[in-house]
Amino acid sequence: MKPFAFRYLLVAAFSLMLGACSSTPTPTPVAPEPADAWQQLQQTIASNELATAEDQLATLQAQSPNDSRIEQYQRQLAEAYLQRSQIVLQKGDVNAAATALARARALMPQAPALTGGEAVAQARQAELEQAEAALKAVEAKPQARVIDPAAPSTVIALKTTDIEAMRRQLDDIAADVVNYQCEVVFQVPRTQDAPWLKSLLQKRVTRLDPGYRLDLKHQIQRALPAQAVLIPHQR
Repeated sequence: MKPFAFRYLLVAAFSLMLGACSSTPTPTPVAPEPADAWQQLQQTIASNELATAEDQLATLQAQSPNDSRIEQYQRQLAEAYLQRSQIVLQKGDVNAAATALARARALMPQAPALTGGEAVAQARQAELEQAEAALKAVEAKPQARVIDPAAPSTVIALKTTDIEAMRRQLDDIAADVVNYQCEVVFQVPRTQDAPWLKSLLQKRVTRLDPGYRLDLKHQIQRALPAQAVLIPHQR
């Protein structure tokens, strides 16, 4: 072999060796470790997917009935249902509030004193009973006639051109005023309309509840027809 060819092969071999030594293998991507079942349960409760969380908890309880975390998550679920019941009750959804309270009540006895001792358990029990009492009070009220109890206020256009129809309106308004403790604001186009409407409503409220203190105001709105604004008392 000629010296030139030999030197060429030697250089080529040396270059290949250097390339092999200097190349860095591409690291294999590592998949993130999936959250375990307890972490998934915590995330589900945090997302307010309470029915799904109950199913997850039931599965974990069947797999590990003696795990101390069972009671911890029962407590969290009960508290989440209790909070939901209070929110939907404020919105006027009595059925949803009753359902959420029933779930809270079902979970609560299974989760006695936790993390804070017996005082915490008693406080939660008192909170649950208070929510149940509020629900019963709402259920016991007569059905609203003209207002939306869940709305901040209801505006009722008065039928001043039909006296009999307006009298019936005022009967319904008086009933809702007493049952839902409403503040009333008459908005009228003329100043002389206000005393007349106030007197008609006051007589009806007094007839329903002689001791009721009617919160009654008026505003002059010349560009609008006569109307009554009812503002339920927010408990």
